[in-house]
Amino acid sequence: MTKPLAGKVALVTGASSGIGAATAVALAAAGAAVAMSARRADRLAGLVAQIEAAGGKALALAGDMAKEADAIKAVDDTVAQLGRIDILINSAGIMESGGIEGADLDLYRKVMDINLMGTVYTCRAAIPHMIKQGVGDMVTISSLAGRKGGPMTNAYSASKHAVNSMTDALRQELGDRNIRVSILMPGATKTEVGDSITDPNWRKAIQAHVSKEGAVMPEEIAETLVFMLAMPRHVNISEITVRPTIDTTA
Repeated sequence: MTKPLAGKVALVTGASSGIGAATAVALAAAGAAVAMSARRADRLAGLVAQIEAAGGKALALAGDMAKEADAIKAVDDTVAQLGRIDILINSAGIMESGGIEGADLDLYRKVMDINLMGTVYTCRAAIPHMIKQGVGDMVTISSLAGRKGGPMTNAYSASKHAVNSMTDALRQELGDRNIRVSILMPGATKTEVGDSITDPNWRKAIQAHVSKEGAVMPEEIAETLVFMLAMPRHVNISEITVRPTIDTTA
């Protein structure tokens, strides 16, 4: 079996479920040694066992990417224990509901802290290592919400618009140093993204949206990521959207 990422070291944030977990498994299958960060240490331990049982190499790094110190530590521990960091996948993220009128500002800040600032923290920490190595890849898992807004997705859409802009600016900042930076925007994907939404009605709506017939599977997003990373170094797939075939108007 071809291992297009053999010899590479990857860090995946938000790796305890959904796209992050599937990505960690796919990167390991493609030959990369994979460090995984998330808040749920028990989930990470299970993934380490799964990857190692398949002959891969994995490292669990429990932490909260909304905390700058945890994000920096995840990058530093990856380098310290696996020797380098070639690939950074920013998959940590949450969704909350509501608009600006009557907004719970603590929830709004929480969404921005995890979705935007968590990505900023890890990217900033990884850049010096990648520059020293002379090579690197960073991929931000964004969302189609980063291309539109809605009265119930104000914080989430704002965070994804912001992270798209930040990521593309970072691509321009680092491209001449052989560091590729990319945005991957999934449409409805079968994950747990809706499970932690505070509002029960919106939680139910998002759970139905991501579990509908024809929704993309996390493993299919992970396959797309491996494809992006396996391209020749002079090719930077700067932005890619993956959505269900049935979503013809989205």
